[in-house]
Amino acid sequence: MADVDWRDIVFRQAPQSGEATAGLARMRPEGVDLSHGVALYLDEISVSFDGFRALDRLSLSIDAGELRCVIGPNGAGKTTMMDVITGKTRPDSGQAWFGQTIDLLRLREPEVVAAGIGRKFQKPTVFENLEVRHNLELAMKEPKRVRDALHSRPGPRQIERMHEVLHIIGLSEQARRRAGELSHGQKQWLEIGMLLMLEPQLLLLDEPVAGMTDAETERTAELLLSLAGTHTLMVVEHDMEFVRAIAQRVTVLHEGRVLAEGSLQQVQADERVVEVYLGR
Repeated sequence: MADVDWRDIVFRQAPQSGEATAGLARMRPEGVDLSHGVALYLDEISVSFDGFRALDRLSLSIDAGELRCVIGPNGAGKTTMMDVITGKTRPDSGQAWFGQTIDLLRLREPEVVAAGIGRKFQKPTVFENLEVRHNLELAMKEPKRVRDALHSRPGPRQIERMHEVLHIIGLSEQARRRAGELSHGQKQWLEIGMLLMLEPQLLLLDEPVAGMTDAETERTAELLLSLAGTHTLMVVEHDMEFVRAIAQRVTVLHEGRVLAEGSLQQVQADERVVEVYLGR
């Protein structure tokens, strides 16, 4: 199955309030201590495809405001895990909670976005023929159709928010430049900015520095660290130097399960991790 472009989700007509709230207000997960502010909680998630178990009773939790790095060899289940969180894939069993009340397994993909979860795929998907500022306009949180968005003018609050995001992603001087003229790294930052226009609480980022120069990678590390605290971030990445620069806590996946978790130094010292991933 091809990846779902986030634009296909953002530009769908938002569900009616009654329809949306039916999935958003649910009882809290049983037996879980959420007093310390858990942003994401996965419990015993299993997913199988044609007999292959992509996730095998996967359990993990991420605190609000945390920057969590997820690493693991190809086929470890990283993409499937994000597919479950965003509603693209329904698990065979398990629970997935966003905050204390939102049962993610009851939500469709647009409702997951509306609840406050944004996902960035590895390849940047920006509107290359439009200016940077217009890309941000199209990504605004307010529900709209594409045709309406292309012909409407943002209000003062929206303009202020665009300037804030342009500053955060370091593209203020590129605001009137066509997105297609940006460097690869700048396109990645623009797409992160487009997600920020949706005002997400949780950001899922898939290999955000793949293909970047060293300078762009360093700038991306600074950007993600600046977002942590205000946002919760899950970063899937293979570049271990980048992980070293940003990681607060690292989760290692292997064969669809959590193999190890802790600081980067702790997981690097784990003999199981060395054997299945870092030692390869």
